[in-house]
Amino acid sequence: MTNHSGTPRSRVRDEIAADPRVVDAVVAAVHGQVPVYAALDDSRLPEVRAIAAWGVDRLLHLWATGGALEPADLRRFRGIAAARAADGRPVQAVLRAYRVAATVLTDEVAARATGLTAADGLALARVLLTALDTLSEEMATAYAATTEDLAGDRDRALRLLLDDLIAGRHASEGALSDRSARLGVHLPEPYCLLVAEPAAGGAPDMSYEAAAGLLGALGDCGVALSTVRGSRAVLLFPAAAVGRVPAVLDERGWRGCAITGEGLDRVAVAHRLAADALDTAPPHAHRPGRLLTDADAHVLALLAGHSAAAPEHIVRLVLGPLTDPEQRHLLEALTAYIDAGSATAAARALHLHPQSLRYRLRRVHVLTSRDPRDPWQRLTLDIARTVGS
Repeated sequence: MTNHSGTPRSRVRDEIAADPRVVDAVVAAVHGQVPVYAALDDSRLPEVRAIAAWGVDRLLHLWATGGALEPADLRRFRGIAAARAADGRPVQAVLRAYRVAATVLTDEVAARATGLTAADGLALARVLLTALDTLSEEMATAYAATTEDLAGDRDRALRLLLDDLIAGRHASEGALSDRSARLGVHLPEPYCLLVAEPAAGGAPDMSYEAAAGLLGALGDCGVALSTVRGSRAVLLFPAAAVGRVPAVLDERGWRGCAITGEGLDRVAVAHRLAADALDTAPPHAHRPGRLLTDADAHVLALLAGHSAAAPEHIVRLVLGPLTDPEQRHLLEALTAYIDAGSATAAARALHLHPQSLRYRLRRVHVLTSRDPRDPWQRLTLDIARTVGS
């Protein structure tokens, strides 16, 4: 066996291996030059970095030792391709990322070229071209096979699509559109993301069958997806069908939170809002036949100290039309009722007949879908008018 230690190639390999900035440069270039990767959230970048570190180390080893790709390398390529097919990242974008990485690696070697010969440069080019050619073939084959598998088991494929949306794995609108098209679905927008669970607890894990059954109970509402997260069912369906949900949940003795105000690029945000709302809502927030909504979720997030919503957004969600100048008298009636604690005392404070005050409170209920007499809904109304003042 030839001993390659101490050669100019091994010196360059060792220098690059000892410099973490090289992998940083690869990741930065891929993130900056490939749109799909530029749209990745921070949770996905460690995976990109790990693959980049492996690729840099492996290619430099082959260059320094005069070695060739081995079966283990091919299995790694196929695994990466299968993962990218499952998360909807286009194979063309993945291959472009590797080409960008190869360019960065070439520049890094050139920067340390003292002692290298033209033959060393040609050897590096040969290693990179061979690796890219093999990578293209292996990834294209594995990508196609995984795509066929996903399409063949359509129920599982649709479940995985929702799983990936919840996890925030789709890097771009184009990738999501391509994946949806392969599955023959057009995701609803606006949509409702419902997270639901048995009100009395029950089994620690929700079954896929139970989640699908809940979806079926909503009736024909167009394209709809379901999956599970621990003890909860997660459903995505057209927002127009959200009105059917309270009765369906009530019939089963379940409770839930439905988010309808987020875009398809923010399904992960919608899921986190709904799940956190179920985690933190007090028991009296779950009255029979009532569903927690975006407004409840944002108020609960505000109370927990981690709301990303601006106060004016919470005000609009909770108070709705009451923020219009022409409804000022209704907002004043609500404020007086909350401050005074009773309709009679509020009417006295506003110099109104008690029946007039009660009529205005009924209008508040109609316009906001929140009954000021209900303890939880009165609290949400109070918080909204407070942060909006």
